[in-house]
Order: sequence, then structure tokens, then C-alpha cells
Amino acid sequence: MFRGAAIYGVLALLPLYFLPMPPVSPETYYGFIGCALVFQWLFWMIGGDPVKYRPLMFAAVAEKLVFSLPTLGLIAAGKTLPVVGVFAIMDLLLGAGFLIARNRTAA
Repeated sequence: MFRGAAIYGVLALLPLYFLPMPPVSPETYYGFIGCALVFQWLFWMIGGDPVKYRPLMFAAVAEKLVFSLPTLGLIAAGKTLPVVGVFAIMDLLLGAGFLIARNRTAA
């Protein structure tokens, strides 16, 4: 679960470095991408030893929620493009999967 999410995340995030920057400040845009990529590394580590890194699984769930929930709210308010909802829903599903994985991992 976690390693698959890490691979998906890297594949989804890396191209953003090469796309035209949206109308936000560069440090916000590149900071978001960089921070999200760091979490992919965390997901990879958790996937390698889920029992050892079980306490970090809540952080993994939170990382998915802090993007997906506000994004879905912005879409509902008409303040961002609906196509972004695909990524928000994917993150919401991954967050749910992370929570299920945490509950099934021995303490």
C-alpha cells in the first residue's frame, strides 16, 4: 500500500517541476512539490517496515487529508478547476487505505 502510493506520488509530482507555474508565488508552488515529495520518501520507508513505522502512519493519513479535503471544498465553491478533483479523490482513497493498513498492522 505505502510503496505503491510512493511510486504513484513521485510519478504525479515530478512532472509539476517542468510545467508552467500557476499564478502563485514560486516558493509556495515549489515548496508544495518538495514537501509532497519528501512524504513519498516517508511512504517508501513505512512500506519497507510497517510494524516499525506504524506510529508514522497517522502522519501519512494526515498528509493525504490536508490536500484532498481543502481541494474538494475549493472545487465545491467553484474556486479551482474540477480536474484537480481526480487527484484529491485519489489522495482521499490513499488516506483511507493508509488508515486501514494502520489498523491491520500489529502494534
